[in-house]
Amino acid sequence: MPLHVASISTNRWAIRGVGRRGVQLICLVCAISLWMVGALTLHAQSTSATTAEVPSDDGQESRTPSQAAPAPAPQAETKTEPEKTDEKTKKKTKKDSRGAIIVAPLPLVSPAIGSGVIPVVGYIFPFSKNDKVSPPSVVGGAGLLTNNNSRGWGVGADLYFKQNTYEVTSGFGKGNIDYNLYGSGMFEGLKLPLVQTGHLYRGEFLRRLWWKVFVGPRFWFGDSFVTLAPNSIPNLPPLPPGFGIQNEMRALGLRATRDTRNNQFFATAGTKLEFTSDFFMQSLGSKYSFQAYRLVFNQYRSLSKNQVLAYDLFGCATSGQPPFYGNCVYGTSNELRGYTAGKYFDRYMFTAQVEYRLTLPHGIGLAGFTGVGEVVPGTSQILFRNNHFLPDVGAGPRYELSKKYHVNLRADFARGRDSWTWAMGVGEAF
Repeated sequence: MPLHVASISTNRWAIRGVGRRGVQLICLVCAISLWMVGALTLHAQSTSATTAEVPSDDGQESRTPSQAAPAPAPQAETKTEPEKTDEKTKKKTKKDSRGAIIVAPLPLVSPAIGSGVIPVVGYIFPFSKNDKVSPPSVVGGAGLLTNNNSRGWGVGADLYFKQNTYEVTSGFGKGNIDYNLYGSGMFEGLKLPLVQTGHLYRGEFLRRLWWKVFVGPRFWFGDSFVTLAPNSIPNLPPLPPGFGIQNEMRALGLRATRDTRNNQFFATAGTKLEFTSDFFMQSLGSKYSFQAYRLVFNQYRSLSKNQVLAYDLFGCATSGQPPFYGNCVYGTSNELRGYTAGKYFDRYMFTAQVEYRLTLPHGIGLAGFTGVGEVVPGTSQILFRNNHFLPDVGAGPRYELSKKYHVNLRADFARGRDSWTWAMGVGEAF
């Protein structure tokens, strides 16, 4: 302890002995040292420029880098903000695409017209971007090419607009179809190979009246020519009406429908009721005078989030003197599946079917169906009388072509009373 006190006192006396000039010199050295330490500190904070304040040529002091540093900060924010905005705009544009394009080459295997392909292309879209009430509209086209020389093509449109006030449908088709017409009764087991060429146009204009009911006129315009296929077999059944002559087809009609489905392509709830009547008259230029009536009722029930049960009732009736292809043809328009079109047809037809639909992950689905129907001859029907009870059963996979509108590509394997069919299509059967 005494040693430490002595040392302190010695230092104190040493300072006192320096003198006034010595103290001033020491103060100057300390000031220079502090200035240098401050300069080194500024240099450590900024590596882009010198840190000492050096007088400029005009006598003014130049700014240090720390004073000029805040300027670039707003520029960095300005550069990154437009990039984020552009990314959001691109995502929104991609997300809000107006419609969906559907493309599907459909294989065809038919006992009636052979094997081939039906290429289909369609576009689903809202007719107006500002119309959030109308169902989506559809335009599209399809072709036909088979190994028995059947060829054809068609285009069509189904448009909804003005806040679901109007519906306009239009379609045109042209081609030549080689198919078989099957005999019945005393001609059971015989078939008539035919070639039918022609074109057909149909147009409709409907307006919503009340209670979601649409009513409007429709008209048909076309012609058809039917002949025997080359190298026809002998012992043919009698030729039906409308064979071997040019048949002009002219008709005026009416269509009434009420549709409460939540989705016209894949309904999970609601109903659809539709009635059509067509009057082919010689006064309009038609070769034959006859009347055709159709009634369709569909209902849909959701069993769970991914399960739907769909019901379909169909009725057809004709009167007058129609050509054979003007009758009710069993197996067309999916009424019913499992039967070759042209084997059963007559004046009256009734069908009922139910279908179970299951939606699976990754756009896959399954469906199973069964139904029953009957064709009944008219009192004046002598040729091709088909009074039969005709059930069907079948199933098939589904694949989602459009996630936005839930449009499925379907493949149906069906078994009828004495035949089976395999068919593909875009959209559900009903």
